[in-house]
Amino acid sequence: MEGLSRKEQIKQVAAHMFRKRGYKATSMRDIASEMGMEAPSLYNHIAGKQQILSELLMMIANAFTEGMKQIKSSPLDSLQKLERLIKLHVDITIDHTDAVSLLTNEWVHMEGINARKFKKLKNDYEKDFKRILETCVFEGKLKKVNVDLALFSILSTLRWLYSWYSKNPKVNRIKLEQQMTLLLVPIID
Repeated sequence: MEGLSRKEQIKQVAAHMFRKRGYKATSMRDIASEMGMEAPSLYNHIAGKQQILSELLMMIANAFTEGMKQIKSSPLDSLQKLERLIKLHVDITIDHTDAVSLLTNEWVHMEGINARKFKKLKNDYEKDFKRILETCVFEGKLKKVNVDLALFSILSTLRWLYSWYSKNPKVNRIKLEQQMTLLLVPIID
């Protein structure tokens, strides 16, 4: 965590604790203790637990949204775009394992405008992903399958990749990207 601002250090520690204990079971006092600080000192850097959760989840949602935007506008064919999306998930998972883990269950604890923004980004991302799958099927690059089921299967696997990766952190990024593509694309090919 060297080189990070104190706020970023707090967010990293909190993300790890949220992943291990859950958002509800982690207190600001727990985070402060892990940081070697007094709980009131945390509030010099961050307003509270809700801000931490929102900033972590919005960072991840924005990373996926930006990645999707670049992939959609690229000259790649539909199957290459699908493969690039899998690579995007692997890259974000490796770079932000603890924060990505919050996508499976902890995002439901977001409140207010950030919760609405997050849900919109999530829904838009899934719609774009589905369109790429539909294009793959339409162009004959994938067999005719239930695209909703294919989307659910692929995204479920990718969303839970953090769990496997946290137990296998030394795996080579490129090999993992290749393996995930081989495993997920044949599911629908």
